[in-house]
Amino acid sequence: MKCARCSGLMVADHLLDMQESYIPMWMQAMRCLTCGNIVDPLIHFNRTTQRARRARQLATRLTTKANRPAVAA
Repeated sequence: MKCARCSGLMVADHLLDMQESYIPMWMQAMRCLTCGNIVDPLIHFNRTTQRARRARQLATRLTTKANRPAVAA
């Protein structure tokens, strides 16, 4: 797998999440060996939903501009 930031090598890594719960929780994520970018399933889900939302907003803006009536001078 390639990193989205630098196209470096991503490897599976085990991370310790101490902030979100009272009990430390281990989770698996992908980490880039070159830049240190970390992607876990939640980060991936949020990024893909944001991209989809932006694409819908852009499509809506483009269709509303195309449907505007011509202004008489």
